[in-house]
Amino acid sequence: MQTILKGKSSTHKIDTAGPITVIGESINPTRRKKLIDSMRDRDFEFVLELAETQIKAGADVLDINAGVPGIDEPAVMAEVVTAVSEAFDIPLCLDSPNPETLAAGLAAAPGRPLVNSVNGEEKALAAILPVVKEFNVPVIGLVIDDDGISMEPQKRLSIAAKIIDRAAQMGIPIEDIVIDPLAMAVSADHGAGLVTLRTMALIREEFGVNMTLGASNVSFGLPERQTINMAYLALVAQRGASCVITNPVKLTSTIRAIDLLLGRDEYSMRYIQHYRSQKQ
Repeated sequence: MQTILKGKSSTHKIDTAGPITVIGESINPTRRKKLIDSMRDRDFEFVLELAETQIKAGADVLDINAGVPGIDEPAVMAEVVTAVSEAFDIPLCLDSPNPETLAAGLAAAPGRPLVNSVNGEEKALAAILPVVKEFNVPVIGLVIDDDGISMEPQKRLSIAAKIIDRAAQMGIPIEDIVIDPLAMAVSADHGAGLVTLRTMALIREEFGVNMTLGASNVSFGLPERQTINMAYLALVAQRGASCVITNPVKLTSTIRAIDLLLGRDEYSMRYIQHYRSQKQ
């Protein structure tokens, strides 16, 4: 199954058959004072530096979040989207729970961005899916509902089913739904990683949709996070993750190696090209 994203003239396919799509996570002001100041000042030079760094490191898509307290978030989202789109031809992933912010960003974005995200809460479904339908774009569906985050794989599967069903009722096709089965910190619950892996197996068997993860969430609070993240990427790729939201500077080489070992890189060309690009 393929989920189609577009930039100004570029097209990118998130594909259940791989290779893994890398969504660069760095244009997110959470705990980043310099980026917060940049967005408050409406000076996007640092944003463009982050975008360029991630693209050079192998990002296929750039996540953009303008969630800074006290600013006009819809206006800033539109301005950031415009600035990045004018400088680079790459699909975007617009990251906000606010439908007004998403609509402003989507109106400013060329091509076909990805929306990050909707979940199974009734309020979220009612607010976000109409925006997704209006702009005819794909959306990430988080397996959270009004009861919160479940640690039961079957419950997470049922939430994925709910999101897919509600989207279908609005005329949003299943290929435009990318399910996030939730990577949770194993420092808080040593079984959290296994719950996600079991959820992924169920979703792949039941729906065959593209799946994405904030892969580095699993290592939060632990030492040597990079080692844990690398190991987890290999595991989730085998369970059907076709897309990850991560730091491409740190993990694109690992992702290219995983694709190579899973037989998704003919003659090792993508792995070698990435290696050479980083050496340069």
